[in-house]
Amino acid sequence: MSRFFFNDRKQLVNDAIEGILISAPHGNLVKLDIDPAIRVVARGDWDKSRVAVISGGGSGHEPAHAGFVGKGMLTAAVCGDLFASPSVDAVLNAIVAVTGDRGCLLIVKNYTGDRLNFGLAAEKAKRYGLKVEMVIVADDIALPDNKQPRGIAGTALVHKIAGDAAERGKSLNEVRDIARQACDNLWSLGVAMQTCNLPGSDDEEGRIKKGHVELGLGIHGEPGASVVDTQNSRRIIETLVKPLMEQAGEGRFAVLINNLGGVSALEMALLTKELAHSALKEQIAYLIGPAPLVSSLDMKGFSLSLLKLNDTFEKALTESVETLGWQKPVAFSPVKTLAHTAIHDSVEFTPSENAQVAAGVRAVTQTLLDLENRLNALDAKVGDGDTGSTFAHGARDIAQRLEKKQLPLNDLPKLLLLVGERLATVMGGSSGVLMSIFFTAAGQKLQDGKPLADALLGGLAQMKHYGGADLGDRTLIDALQPALEALQKGDLKAAAKAAQAGADATAKMEKAGAGRSSYVNKENLDGVTDPGAVAVAEVFKAMLDAKR
Repeated sequence: MSRFFFNDRKQLVNDAIEGILISAPHGNLVKLDIDPAIRVVARGDWDKSRVAVISGGGSGHEPAHAGFVGKGMLTAAVCGDLFASPSVDAVLNAIVAVTGDRGCLLIVKNYTGDRLNFGLAAEKAKRYGLKVEMVIVADDIALPDNKQPRGIAGTALVHKIAGDAAERGKSLNEVRDIARQACDNLWSLGVAMQTCNLPGSDDEEGRIKKGHVELGLGIHGEPGASVVDTQNSRRIIETLVKPLMEQAGEGRFAVLINNLGGVSALEMALLTKELAHSALKEQIAYLIGPAPLVSSLDMKGFSLSLLKLNDTFEKALTESVETLGWQKPVAFSPVKTLAHTAIHDSVEFTPSENAQVAAGVRAVTQTLLDLENRLNALDAKVGDGDTGSTFAHGARDIAQRLEKKQLPLNDLPKLLLLVGERLATVMGGSSGVLMSIFFTAAGQKLQDGKPLADALLGGLAQMKHYGGADLGDRTLIDALQPALEALQKGDLKAAAKAAQAGADATAKMEKAGAGRSSYVNKENLDGVTDPGAVAVAEVFKAMLDAKR
């Protein structure tokens, strides 16, 4: 099956153009109402008082070309079918619709279909008495010996420079000459690890092997010039930068980082970082992107375009526009940092002895270690089967510190804070964080002078606040809250009894409101006690036995 969202393949491009018009942020785009097969997007605020700048080509390269229509860039874009040049009639109608006495410049990517259709339309337009010039963009350096280099992502830079010249009121010949000068100072090279998926085509294994990339892939999915056996971001940037620098020579450059459509924003940011540390870094004046400007549907690849700057180009690129797709250039500079003294969030304590507290800690940790297999078995029925191991990790760490006399046993607030710190480190997952919140918050409240039971209830409140669970949600809270409320009244025996009752009640709860069990159907929960609640009940029982 095709990996492509669409309703009617025949209407795909028309439907997409409607979406582009609807979402245009400046509300300044219109579609010529001529014929469904003629797809021309134009400026709605155009008055023919300046040179018109028209471009276009096959669809599938969005935001090119309709996304560059607007004040300061294109006057109109002629959209063909997917990867297919628009017809002569479509181009001719666009020229006639937007061209006044000042004339019209056509900007065409160097593909045979585009050159022929735009060229013939230009000749026909001249018969209507219109002045028309055409500039062909051929910025791809993938095949150095090719007499007809392809026009790829650098075309967007020519749109911007020519559009700015037209907006400033320059003559047709001046706009043409500036556009040609831009083409003469423009070089692009792309790479991809996967070609694009076409709508309606079967999902087949791509020709590019895993772990490899194709250098110089065409924007219609044409095979590249060579295959590189790496997907390492730094090596790939070096592979692109070296031939680009050889072609471009010395100078200040605007560099367009173009997403061919299927690369994640995270990867594009990473590639930008690699570019910023590449051999080109001293010559970069502006970055444009990373962003899709001339894409190839969902191709998993990107390209770099270098434009050698002069004062005219620099002013043109940085002038504001009213378009959907253009990306404002960013002046290139080193990463900015803010000096800050690191905070080491660790509990400072002095180990101390307290036989009664030591007995309680030993009883609790040994209980949790002994429960590991039982809790895992319970969790396997209602969760992911690791509750016992998770609690055992925390218990083992505290037990080891107890044996090595590395606990502040005679300083209960510090003991709770330390336990909270260690559980966050060694338990892992949400359980470790939740128990860390519980002990950390309780330790802080104990340090503030709260009684132990009140402090523990305060820790529970914070656990509920951040974790989102409450009584009745089939978690350890169903055992812990009633136990702590009983403990607040000074009765450990009642607390142990309440914890057991709370744990037992979870076996009858048909739905879990939080935690892993919330993803399990009620049939699997029926009669199974929540493992966290069992752990709490057994801990209170162990503390009661230790006190005796």
